[in-house]
Amino acid sequence: MRSGPRRAVRARIEGAPPGDGLVAAIRDRARDLGLLGWVRRDGGIVAVHAEGGPDAIADLVALIGAEAGSAAAVEAVEPEGHEQFATRGVRAGSFVVREHRARSRRFELRLEVGARMRSWTVPKGPSLDPAVKRMAIAAPDRDPADNESEGAAGDGAAIVWDRGGYEQGGRVPWPEALERGHAVFVLHGEKLRGGFALQRTGGANPRWLLVKRVDEEARPGSDIVAEQPRSPVSGRSLDEIGP
Repeated sequence: MRSGPRRAVRARIEGAPPGDGLVAAIRDRARDLGLLGWVRRDGGIVAVHAEGGPDAIADLVALIGAEAGSAAAVEAVEPEGHEQFATRGVRAGSFVVREHRARSRRFELRLEVGARMRSWTVPKGPSLDPAVKRMAIAAPDRDPADNESEGAAGDGAAIVWDRGGYEQGGRVPWPEALERGHAVFVLHGEKLRGGFALQRTGGANPRWLLVKRVDEEARPGSDIVAEQPRSPVSGRSLDEIGP
């Protein structure tokens, strides 16, 4: 990356031509310049967030202007602390976060990877605060048919705490990113939104850390688990389900 103080810009291109050409051009140039951030297409709109040295930012803004002209609106924003420049909007599948009560209370994150739901137990539940690192313990794959079941069973109970779709992120494709132990993804849930990362830690029995990335959906100091306890499926909290 070129030297100089770090800065960031956000660009929005209205009426972008169809196809992947513009997204690919911005992505490739940003990577060549050593910039961090993302580019994504949503219908006829292409959005870009880029951060890095001023000279590199200026070069990318010049490319956007040459490609899009007056259709591009660019503004200065705060850096978000990205680790790479990635294409967003590549749908990976569905996700669900389930809340369980049996011997103890816990949450379970499930990500659709191929025909399976990869699963991690998150004892304290997810967070929207990037400063909070939640321990996540790899669990056996789950049956997608069980994703949205709720109710009491034996001495326990379960609800769907959140659900939605997610996008793969980063340069390493799924599921290889998970096998390498560092997977970046973007959640589009009813409670959890924005970028997250799963990072495998070392040791004889590797654990994972679930971390909210710094972006426009981050909420420093928040406690989303306490603030929004109800299921988007039934409207009930876990405490409202027997036994």
